[in-house]
Amino acid sequence: MHTFYCCRVSISVMRSEPSDKAEISSQLLFGDRVELIEKNEKWCRVKSKHDNYEGWVDEKQIIPITIAEFYDDEAYSYLTPLHVLNKLEDQQGDFYYLTAGTTLPYYNNGECYVGGKTYKVHFQPVRPSSTSFYQQIASTANFFTNAPYLWGGRSLFGIDCSGFSQIVYKLCGLQIARDAYQQAEQGEVVDFLAGAIPGDLAFFDNEEGKISHVGIMLNNAEIIHAAGRVHVDPIDNQGIFSRELGRYTHKLRIIKRLMV
Repeated sequence: MHTFYCCRVSISVMRSEPSDKAEISSQLLFGDRVELIEKNEKWCRVKSKHDNYEGWVDEKQIIPITIAEFYDDEAYSYLTPLHVLNKLEDQQGDFYYLTAGTTLPYYNNGECYVGGKTYKVHFQPVRPSSTSFYQQIASTANFFTNAPYLWGGRSLFGIDCSGFSQIVYKLCGLQIARDAYQQAEQGEVVDFLAGAIPGDLAFFDNEEGKISHVGIMLNNAEIIHAAGRVHVDPIDNQGIFSRELGRYTHKLRIIKRLMV
């Protein structure tokens, strides 16, 4: 039985249980690597290489790769750029349309390679670097404006709050954890809201005191976040004030700087 796989479709859902009716916990994008934990007739329980997230995926949406390919991080450094649709063409002439921030394994000279299959790349990939993190964080985040909220989503066509911060950071050269409470454990604390800078992550808690939301600071008075859709709201020491609803919607818990 194979142990290592790569996502072979544009977007594959990860579910909490091995059932089409189970809750979507996250998504894999084309080129995401996973390690097999267990499997049944149709479903594979996997752990993703990029954030160690676990969930169940349809076996037909992943393709076996070698152990060398799984651990060859340098070969997974090119991404799809900030365009609405990025087109791949397989050897049969069929097309795949990829969302921004998708990985292109073994990209070289207009082609990428996944699980023994070669794909023609019909766009110019990007190779993000954290050295320009602060120069690109705001424009990268704003690209996703009006992307609809989707629990477990990681794409322009449906995204949740922590999926939004994760994919924006990926496009800016930094890999961070998947869920908001996990991201809140990373980086250094920003002591005061007034000291927040673009790219800092602000975290918010629920009535039980658990981290339940995250957004990306654009400055020390505005935040872009996925709530209903990706949009910008004002923020103060109390939390996020929704312009549309005319009230506070999220209580500020902590601000973290992950790029230090």
